[in-house]
Amino acid sequence: MELRDTDRALVQAATAVAKLRCRSEHHTVAAAARTADGRVFTGVNVHHVTGGSCAELIVVGTAATQGVTGLEAIVTVADRGRAVVAPCGRCQQVLRDHFPALRVIIGSVEALRVVPIGELPREHRSEDEQGSTPAPVSSSGLPAAPTGATG
Repeated sequence: MELRDTDRALVQAATAVAKLRCRSEHHTVAAAARTADGRVFTGVNVHHVTGGSCAELIVVGTAATQGVTGLEAIVTVADRGRAVVAPCGRCQQVLRDHFPALRVIIGSVEALRVVPIGELPREHRSEDEQGSTPAPVSSSGLPAAPTGATG
């Protein structure tokens, strides 16, 4: 898919939020999403030792509070705007389920590209997931039953 000027502007919006608001261990990732009519919604993740919410899900909720039921494009940027990152597996699933035509901006800042959410490779993981082992998934798409191994 072609990277549009509006996609570049979306990256700039997420980068600006990341640089301004992602300055602590509580907020490390920013996301920006655009509606078909051009409205842009931004958000940051909320990290906590008990878990937290990803920036993409915060954006979806923020858009929903304004009556938005459809998003056209989304991008996620790591703290202080240092890198564009793909949504984590959980966010990919939520975005696929709610916005099947969503365009996701990924890649290095020098080589950004747009991928339909349904074609986003599952191996893309957010920075928070780097180094972690993804939970096994059954053929039904649900988490697999534990095998008894501990880690």
